[in-house]
Amino acid sequence: MKTTTKNSRRDFIKKSALAAAGSLTFLSVDWQKAFAGQISMEELTQPGNDGVFTLPALPYSYGALEPYIDAQTMEIHYTKHHQKYVDNLNAAIAKAPELKGKSIGELLSMIDSLPDGVRAPIRNNGGGHWNHSFFWQILAPKSDMMMPSGKLKEAMVSQWQTFDNFKDQFKQAGLGVFGSGWVWMIADQGGKLSIVNTPNQDNTMMDIAKDKGKPIIGIDVWEHAYYLKYQNKRTDYLDAVWNVISWKKAMELYG
Repeated sequence: MKTTTKNSRRDFIKKSALAAAGSLTFLSVDWQKAFAGQISMEELTQPGNDGVFTLPALPYSYGALEPYIDAQTMEIHYTKHHQKYVDNLNAAIAKAPELKGKSIGELLSMIDSLPDGVRAPIRNNGGGHWNHSFFWQILAPKSDMMMPSGKLKEAMVSQWQTFDNFKDQFKQAGLGVFGSGWVWMIADQGGKLSIVNTPNQDNTMMDIAKDKGKPIIGIDVWEHAYYLKYQNKRTDYLDAVWNVISWKKAMELYG
């Protein structure tokens, strides 16, 4: 019975993939600037002049993170899940035209005061769009370094004593997410770091967040982020993902 359930779930996820013609999505100018530190997440997730949000180009091929994140998972995750968040966000904004033109950052900072009819859709889909846009840029085809240096390393040592301690606590936090959500390393205004969880597509920049702070690292622990390769073994996924974390980007975000 358990095998049948697992296979059915796996088949369902596989069937949701697009029949894409190719596996490479080319790097856009915006993403080039984002990786070079010349554009902020606020600018990256800004709607177009028409007020419509679009899916930013993935900055590497679907298979670039192999063997740690497989190509099929990346394709489904990006073309199906992230695209759906963008589409649903635009549909929600269309019902509240007074919000048109606001950036994701602005919307997430005012969740509690949004109109009743669109509050939940914007929270879920606006959060999903921001979180995934962040996730793609904190990953790299080949990790530029296996651990940070400079100010970020100093702050992490101050908080967790060793890098291994940090990774262990981060993994435990990720395993502690019941159901779907995210695990983050965030910085407060004074630069102090902490590890926190958020449910569903919430993040620590929302005005309704229990734990607020600037995201430095964010890992998606929804099943769709890892199930095809790791099945229910979230611990294996959380161990493997460090091989494709861009500590260079994390250091830039920390400042």
